[in-house]
Amino acid sequence: MNENVFHQVPYLRTSRQFPVDKPKLEIELNKSYIDIAGAVNLRTIGIFPKNNPAVTGESWYFTTSRQQTLRKIYPFGAIAAGTELDIPVLYNNFESFTKIYGTCITDVVDYRPLPYVDSAIVTDQIGLIVGTVGAPPILQIRIIVGATSPNVTSGVVVLEFLSSV
Repeated sequence: MNENVFHQVPYLRTSRQFPVDKPKLEIELNKSYIDIAGAVNLRTIGIFPKNNPAVTGESWYFTTSRQQTLRKIYPFGAIAAGTELDIPVLYNNFESFTKIYGTCITDVVDYRPLPYVDSAIVTDQIGLIVGTVGAPPILQIRIIVGATSPNVTSGVVVLEFLSSV
């Protein structure tokens, strides 16, 4: 079996012959459980919490050791065209972001990804940036709605990140 974790996939056999002999059955059941646990643990976890970060199930290998990412959502309300909403990031032990994304609903009513890019009218764009502001620096999500964009009525930003703890 290839021990290189990068080439393993969360795949389970669809059938298995279990022996009737009790000692052999125990060995086969143990192997089966390890196969199931391994496949289940390699999936992406679909939990999107607002208050406390949750493990995403993703494994990142920037070094020789495995790091898991965490996920946290930031719902937000209305933002007028031509203005900006700043949302404090309420988690301090992050190392690096792996994904920054979101969606919003406008008063047109349409649904837009964040960031939203309009190739024809630059001032219709909706920006999404995570960065520090102020002194002492505070990490914030910045949602910047273009001057001619429809007003935003609500949305959500999702941050996925490597944690230093």
